[in-house]
Amino acid sequence: MWALLVLIGAAAASAHLQDLAFDGQKVFRVIPENDEQVEIINSLASNIEVDFWQPDSVTLVRPKMQVDFRVEADISFEVEDLLKESGMEYRVLIDNLQAAVDAQFDSKARTTSHSYEKYNNWETIAAWTADIAAQNPDLVSRSVIGETYEGRPMYILKMGKSGPNKKAIFMDCGFHAREWISPAFCQWFVKEAVETYGKDTVMTTLLDNLDFYVLPVVNIDGYVYTWTNDRMWRKTRSKNAGSRCIGTDPNRNFNAGWCTLGASKSPCDPTYCGSAPESEKETKALADFIREHLSTIKAYLTVHSYSQLLLFPYSYTYKLPSNYEELNSIARAAAKQLSSLYNTKYTYGPGATTIYPAAGGSDDWVYDEGIKYAFTFELRDTGRYGFVLPESQIKPTCEETLLAVKYIANYVLEHLY
Repeated sequence: MWALLVLIGAAAASAHLQDLAFDGQKVFRVIPENDEQVEIINSLASNIEVDFWQPDSVTLVRPKMQVDFRVEADISFEVEDLLKESGMEYRVLIDNLQAAVDAQFDSKARTTSHSYEKYNNWETIAAWTADIAAQNPDLVSRSVIGETYEGRPMYILKMGKSGPNKKAIFMDCGFHAREWISPAFCQWFVKEAVETYGKDTVMTTLLDNLDFYVLPVVNIDGYVYTWTNDRMWRKTRSKNAGSRCIGTDPNRNFNAGWCTLGASKSPCDPTYCGSAPESEKETKALADFIREHLSTIKAYLTVHSYSQLLLFPYSYTYKLPSNYEELNSIARAAAKQLSSLYNTKYTYGPGATTIYPAAGGSDDWVYDEGIKYAFTFELRDTGRYGFVLPESQIKPTCEETLLAVKYIANYVLEHLY
């Protein structure tokens, strides 16, 4: 077996550094049964470039855990041979990633303009933020909370009827660049708010009594890069001093157990925590905005993908939050609401115990700042498509997620503090 690993390493070394076509690349799912099989995955990752989809780093792999990872085309057969030889349970989730990437764009809405049922590039989303505010001046306003590393303005939408002393809910999407279904949900949420205000009693009550701050894409530079260069890019696009590797994981960059569990100090790793908390312009802008509005923001929702989870603090520690029972019961009820539409099953619970420890996340940070309702959504699916969820699933994904978000928002409204 080790001879096979050496062979794989040699084959990988002769491969192109970054062939952007994903033709022939495979995504495997393995379930290591014991420490020995975990070690095989570790040594595989140290010999070749392995892109971990779930969990997001090899350091988090444990026995009995479902592990999804992507490998280059020219070594995919050797990797499969290795898995067979090791006796590890595995299957090929995606046989040809390029085909799956192409098949994402299966929406019937083939328009060059903005559409809620397709993936929109950043230029289209930016123009949409201006349009939606201009068309709904009594309900939506747009402002800029900062700019990205590459100098793009970070637009935030404030939604709600104007009124005195209103409390607010903050929602963001697009932390990790390749999680395209996430920004699609933020756009959908805004659409639903403006279209159903005055018609849907729950939405009308929410917008009359609360403000919603919606940040449609946090990691704009990374998102742009997934459209232009590398669909599988995850991090920001900032340069790292003393390293040729680019970017920081923005969801490891907050001052909540920063760079301890489940985060990496190496700039080349996908979970790199950055040079310091809030070293990224994007995370600093978000954190500054929340600090400025701490007296009004009563809940925080952050939307990621994939794996169908509804998580709450903590992820940087195994200790439970002080209002654990309350958060757990909200998550349980929200997950039930979500599944009522298409029977999509969500797992819920504190991040560290429900999936794996991860320090420096935005949800833990806002919770420690005193916002006691903090939730992370991991949207569809559970791995069949992973980060390349087809556009035909945008509508059902957003419809069901909206039910959970409305449930949480309504709960917050009834339990203001």
